[in-house]
Amino acid sequence: MAKVIAEKIVQLAEEAVEKQVEIKHTRTMQDASGNDVEVVDYVENKNVDDAISEAESRKANLESQIAEIEAELADYIAIRDAE
Repeated sequence: MAKVIAEKIVQLAEEAVEKQVEIKHTRTMQDASGNDVEVVDYVENKNVDDAISEAESRKANLESQIAEIEAELADYIAIRDAE
């Protein structure tokens, strides 16, 4: 699933403005002719600071998963190369 991210300005009061992002969650499907088309599954709006925090959290989680996989891979390679 892909995402299309765009800036969205929300006017809260006369002078207050909150920056948000609009995130369109898309996927590729085929139409009746067999051509690939992008379809929007759903759209979400969130505060830009919240979106940044969530992305940083997901990044840290993925980095820890990569470290675990690299250790696992090293174990497999060590077993394969052991004589």
